[in-house]
Amino acid sequence: MNHCMRTLPFRVALALLLTCTVWAADTEEGFTLLMDGHSFAGWKPSVENPASWRIEDGAFVTRGPRSHLFYEGEGQPYRNFELKVEVMTEPGSNGGIYFHTRYQDSGWPKAGFETQVNNTHSDWKKTGSVYDLASVGFAAAEDSRWWTQHIIVEGNVVTVKVDGKIVVQYKEPAGAQAGKDFERKLGSGTFALQAHDPKSVVRYRNIRVKRLPD
Repeated sequence: MNHCMRTLPFRVALALLLTCTVWAADTEEGFTLLMDGHSFAGWKPSVENPASWRIEDGAFVTRGPRSHLFYEGEGQPYRNFELKVEVMTEPGSNGGIYFHTRYQDSGWPKAGFETQVNNTHSDWKKTGSVYDLASVGFAAAEDSRWWTQHIIVEGNVVTVKVDGKIVVQYKEPAGAQAGKDFERKLGSGTFALQAHDPKSVVRYRNIRVKRLPD
């Protein structure tokens, strides 16, 4: 730590550090930040339990019953893309990152796909799983530590990385049809974050995306 940082009050130094983190993400080549770290600008919570969402130290934080937070900033759907989200869970927590989805007032999102956020929750499908399509039973991340969940969609292939390591790669088969209860069919859409249950505390920050050629 340099001399300047040592002489600053702790809270000021921490704020500067968080700001520098956001600036670093903003300059990551080809990526665009989807959150500003201090408001819900560009995001819309579901009608169901919107109070489950709050902002703490530059992150969206879940504290409450089931709810979802949908990105609506650009208004243009995403088809092929790279999405990076920094995530941290408290022990026993469950969450999720959705893509190719659309806004829904309540319930589990029916459109698109969920990539699981879960290291120690009782659900056996762990972090990085493409829920109910390509699931892993091991935890690729740890509670109480930040990790980067990196979702890449190119054509009919979905790749999920955790801290740079591939956890799951799902290839949609030719002729795949949308499901009745949950579509899980590649197409296009937006992103969403999940607040799973009152006991799950999950933090999402530094959310950035890069569009890829169709």
